[in-house]
Amino acid sequence: MEYTQEQEACLEQSPRYCVQRPVYNQELLQGQLHRRHRTPPTLGQKIAHSCRCSSKKAKSHLYSFLPILKWLPRYPVKEYLLGDIISGISTGVMQLPQGLAYALLAAVPPVFGLYSSFYPVFLYTFFGTSKHISIGTFAVVSMMVGGVAVREVPDEMISLDYNSTNITDVLEYYSARDTKRVQVAVALAFLSGLIQLCLGFLRFGFVAIYLTEPLVRGFTTAAAVHVFTSQLKYLFGIKTSRYSGPLSVVYSIAAVLSKITTTNIAALIVGLTCIVLLLIGKEINLRFKEKLPVPIPMEIIVVIIGTGVSAAMNLTESYKVDVVGSIPHGLRAPAIPEIQLIPAIFVDAVAIAIVGFSMAVSMAKIFALKHGYTIDGNQELIALGICNSVGSFFQTFSITCSMSRSLVQESTGGRTQIAGALSAVMVLLVIVAIGYLFEPLPQTVLAAIVMVNLKGMFKQFGDIMHFWRTSKIELAIWVVAFVASLFLGLDYGLLTAVTFAMITVIYRTQSPQYRILGQIPNTDIYCDVEEYEEVKEYPGIKIFQANTSLYFANSESYTSALKKKTGVDPGAILAARRKAQKRHAREIKAANEHRKKAVLKLVSSSSNDVEASVKHEIASDDLPVNGKFADSSAQDMSPDEHEHFVEPKTNIHSLILDFTPVNFVDSVGAKTLKSIIKGYKEVGVCVFIASCSGPVMNELTRLNFFDKTVTRELLFHSIHDAVLACQVKDGSAAQADSDL
Repeated sequence: MEYTQEQEACLEQSPRYCVQRPVYNQELLQGQLHRRHRTPPTLGQKIAHSCRCSSKKAKSHLYSFLPILKWLPRYPVKEYLLGDIISGISTGVMQLPQGLAYALLAAVPPVFGLYSSFYPVFLYTFFGTSKHISIGTFAVVSMMVGGVAVREVPDEMISLDYNSTNITDVLEYYSARDTKRVQVAVALAFLSGLIQLCLGFLRFGFVAIYLTEPLVRGFTTAAAVHVFTSQLKYLFGIKTSRYSGPLSVVYSIAAVLSKITTTNIAALIVGLTCIVLLLIGKEINLRFKEKLPVPIPMEIIVVIIGTGVSAAMNLTESYKVDVVGSIPHGLRAPAIPEIQLIPAIFVDAVAIAIVGFSMAVSMAKIFALKHGYTIDGNQELIALGICNSVGSFFQTFSITCSMSRSLVQESTGGRTQIAGALSAVMVLLVIVAIGYLFEPLPQTVLAAIVMVNLKGMFKQFGDIMHFWRTSKIELAIWVVAFVASLFLGLDYGLLTAVTFAMITVIYRTQSPQYRILGQIPNTDIYCDVEEYEEVKEYPGIKIFQANTSLYFANSESYTSALKKKTGVDPGAILAARRKAQKRHAREIKAANEHRKKAVLKLVSSSSNDVEASVKHEIASDDLPVNGKFADSSAQDMSPDEHEHFVEPKTNIHSLILDFTPVNFVDSVGAKTLKSIIKGYKEVGVCVFIASCSGPVMNELTRLNFFDKTVTRELLFHSIHDAVLACQVKDGSAAQADSDL
């Protein structure tokens, strides 16, 4: 191997090791080691241990369930309080307009967005483990809630004569419709909260791992398109029905286009103006992020300006612009959710529970990694479950973490959950004191806020090029999640995306990479022979590696790849041998029949020609049969020629299976492995297994893999041990052949 000067210098400086030890197979290694004696606890002991209670254990469980008891007594007031106050005010100012806007997505009156921005946020302060995420309304979850509410309570369910001009009838229609939709949204929050609580208590926090990043990003991008299209009617001031389910995006766009001629110009002008102001504000915040002490709260500024302009110009009466309308003063009395709705919304509640948890825990992990603390995924499930289920008694809809507000809360100096509690207090002040001031707020302003907040999600279209360069499979997951969620709806789209992601996992295990390994000269390191020029194979030894476990789904492909990569197919070799033996037997039989006919001919000849006939018979023994001499084929052929003629040979004597990537083996995999060992043994190839982990060894033992023919002596601690053993065995066999 040739090295550059820099590489030689690195090699000289790098540490070296030299170890002399025996070549260990598994049998020999186990004989050198002494296992620790462990007595597994019985079921009764496990139950008794889990039920045993001590003051220390009770305190630990209490701190786990109420994390605030752990961090609040040690809260450094002088260091953290100012940052939390600034962060809480900034987040609260942002929370207020988003709560109003996302209520439109949830198909409920805006005031319920304020309720959902107060109760859950306040509860999370006590039960949450993340110090930086902002809990409350979120576009994707609100859109999913709105889809269910519209599906269960469509516009057609409440009867109204569309030609009616009676204002009282119209108001009663909207009131009855909104009341029923609020009941659906509240029941959905209650059920999704119960599901999250159950998953948390059952320690099912790992379910979020099945929502991979490409899946979540594709799903949220499709949700952004759903949200955007749902806000077009508010931006244009058009009266259309709201659609849910498959192809709802298509129906929504078609409905807007069909009534585009009825656009309210005043509403459109107000909405576009707000969009421009919001985009300018976000660009300023982004460019001067380091210089600004806190981000400019453009959303609340736009809300205040929009409310003032609407009230001053009387946009409702003069230009028929739709406004927020009545905002009840104070908080509502708690009420029990409509339990009878649960069967109709159960599947939707499961989807919302998982999506909401996935959003929250992903953002929480990002901030925890950045600031050097840990979060508890199961406790996050419990916290979200309490926020949703308890909040539902106070007329809230499903909530989760908001990405935009979380970034604001963290960037403005928030250190603990105190910032979230302060933002909830700000929303409470609006509800109980000044909520009525926002009644003239145009709905087109809220639509503008929603649309501009989708900017970050629309940037996720750039993932297509990123995944195209990095992973085609992840690109496929992104595209399937996006297309399915866009056209099938968010609920069925999520189910389709998760199913497809599972299929890709099966595909990867069934289509792994197979390699033949060789040695880097003068080392015990083995690499792919097709990838590196310096890597060399040992004569007569093949080292096979598959980067997957061995189980029922890929055992057949494993065997096929092994035959293809090694160039040795025991079945084909044995079939060729049998065919050659049969052909040889037929030729011998033909020769014997020819000799028999010659003898009969001699018997029937005259007695005067006996001597000549005998000579002819003797001479006939040397006649060629089918191009070969019959007798010499059977008796005088050399051993090498006979073996080549009858038994096709392989050019390898040892096969090593590298089990380093193997995590588990099932019963089908164990049977496949045993058949490989026996099949190659029949053609003179010894099969060894290298780098088999302890858990896999235990699985093979439980599956009765080892017997008299397949022993632990075939298993080696490393590839190099197996290679040395093969060389020693081949040398011994060669010496035995030479002695013979």
